[in-house]
Amino acid sequence: MSDNYLLEKHNFKMQKKYGQNFLTDVRIPARIAEGCTDFDVSDGKRAESLILEVGPGAGILTKELAKRFSKVLAVEIDTELIPILEESLAGYNNITVVNRDVMQVELAPLLAEYRQQDGKTLPVSVCANLPYYITTPVLMKLLEEYGEFSFITVMVQKEVARRLCAKQGSDDYGAITAAIGLYGKAVKLFDVSAGNFNPKPKVDSSVVKISIYEPARYSKDQIEKASKVIKAAFSMRRKTLVNTLMSLCIPSFDTKEKLGDLVESLFGNRNVRGEELSTDQFVVLAEKLYF
Repeated sequence: MSDNYLLEKHNFKMQKKYGQNFLTDVRIPARIAEGCTDFDVSDGKRAESLILEVGPGAGILTKELAKRFSKVLAVEIDTELIPILEESLAGYNNITVVNRDVMQVELAPLLAEYRQQDGKTLPVSVCANLPYYITTPVLMKLLEEYGEFSFITVMVQKEVARRLCAKQGSDDYGAITAAIGLYGKAVKLFDVSAGNFNPKPKVDSSVVKISIYEPARYSKDQIEKASKVIKAAFSMRRKTLVNTLMSLCIPSFDTKEKLGDLVESLFGNRNVRGEELSTDQFVVLAEKLYF
């Protein structure tokens, strides 16, 4: 029974407020799921892991994940999709669908409830086709709130994917790029044309995999302080780093002269801009500013 048939059967209407664009070609979710793991599913075995899917839609990606992972937890905000998912996923006994808004969910207790299997605590990762309008808030919530993901694989607007994976100093490099670098490394897996969705969006998409550092590269305190510096540095992109850092109001560096001296001592140029600094350099700067 096709997902399109189920959508028609339940008279389902796409809702703009949820940014719904559903995949129509099963080959795409299969590629996404394959990008999440190199586990061979040809013999029917699954990787012993819990995968969190945000926004399963009609379940086309959910089924591919269920073939490869021992447990799938799908969080869907749209109540109208729950009966559709119940039918679409009826043949799988390793999927749990939760009707919640992921932005309102406390991830730690939710995942703790489903990570246990046969006396083991499963590793947990994320796979999601994120709505364009809420990509950054969801991604940052996942990174900031839960420190035990092995990886986060997301399908996002192609332009956003370029920013997530951008190189230091490039036009696409920004606050989100540097912030992701605090947690892991982002790599683009492949592009997905707009024609693979219903309704068809105006732009193409890309699938990006963020491999989380294990062990963590930075402490929680370093991440907290560096995040403030990164946010300030990109708040006024055309201004120099010294000018943007004034907004932090740090007592020990309360003048442009003091900030300029610090920036010059660290980077050899008091007129450097935020987009010229790597994540590592932001951490070093934050340590000098706050510690």
